[in-house]
Order: sequence, then C-alpha cells, then structure tokens
Amino acid sequence: MSLYVGNLSYEVTQDDLTAVFAEYGSVKRVQLPTDRETGRLRGFGFVEMGTDAEESAAIEALDGAEWMGRDLKVNKARPREEKGSFNRGNGGGNRGNYNSGRSRY
Repeated sequence: MSLYVGNLSYEVTQDDLTAVFAEYGSVKRVQLPTDRETGRLRGFGFVEMGTDAEESAAIEALDGAEWMGRDLKVNKARPREEKGSFNRGNGGGNRGNYNSGRSRY
C-alpha cells in the first residue's frame, strides 16, 4: 500500500520527500506526478513505505504538519478511479429505440 501526500510545495523533490518519510521507516518508492502539458509538479505525491506500521507512524506524525510553508495532507492512498469512457451505460447513440419502430412521418 502507499500513502497519498497532498498540498506539497511545487519546489519539492523526491529526495526531500524521501528524507522526511525516512524518519518513520524505510521508504521503498516516491512518486511525484507532473502535469502532462507543462511538466510542472501537480502538488501531490505518493510514498510507499516498508510496513503498515511505518505508514501509520508517518500518517500520525505528518498529516496536518507544516512543511516547506504548507500544511501537509497525508493518508492511505485509494485505488485510482477509472476515468469513464464515452460509453457509460446507455448515455449516447441508440437510446433504446426511443421511437420503437414508428415511422418519422
């Protein structure tokens, strides 16, 4: 499992985040998503730690803490939601034969 870390400074680096979370256990991986168009950091990241106990300790200590001039938001990351396609349910196209075979004229 990994942790969601929100409200990050746009100046943060993976090394910065690793150093802060390493105080609470082993850091396996740090991800800092960037905007596709600008390449700029998006202001949040994900940290994967060695054990659930280490993650809990980091959440307890860092959620709401001020770091780099911002109040961090730290919690368990939720699975990524699927971005719906254009064909969600019966949202378009043939709307269930609305006219039921009646002629237009």
